[in-house]
Amino acid sequence: MRISSVLPVVLSLCFLSGAAMAADTTAKEPTKAQTAQRDKMSSCNKEATDKDLKGDERKTFMSNCLKAKPAESEKKMTAQQQKMADCNKEAGDKALKGDDRKAFMSSCLKGKADTAEKAITPQQQKMADCNKEAGDKALKGDDRKTFMNTCLKKAA
Repeated sequence: MRISSVLPVVLSLCFLSGAAMAADTTAKEPTKAQTAQRDKMSSCNKEATDKDLKGDERKTFMSNCLKAKPAESEKKMTAQQQKMADCNKEAGDKALKGDDRKAFMSSCLKGKADTAEKAITPQQQKMADCNKEAGDKALKGDDRKTFMNTCLKKAA
């Protein structure tokens, strides 16, 4: 008895909720980016058709065309970006790697003179010479420490 009285209520609720859901499916306006992409797709497609491209040639053309940025939307680099590009190019031209590159980039971006061009101190030169000699002798561990200690002391 209860099922027969509850069934019409459940069916009417289902009908009303379905109508409410259907009312919410209004079409949304495309965003500016979507509209721009659609226009770009249309113009690339028209251009490919005008060139009578087919198959892989058409796919390649469409891919390149859609990746290309329109000329009017090209952004200019900020001063910092330009400075970074210039310093990066200069470091590449000098074939700098690792810590030398990092030090150069840091000083270049700060606008200071190239750190590689600065004269090294006598202590730094002594350390470099002893380090090279230890490397030539293939010393490692405690033997290297002992050698470096004596080398640095005798040169003083």
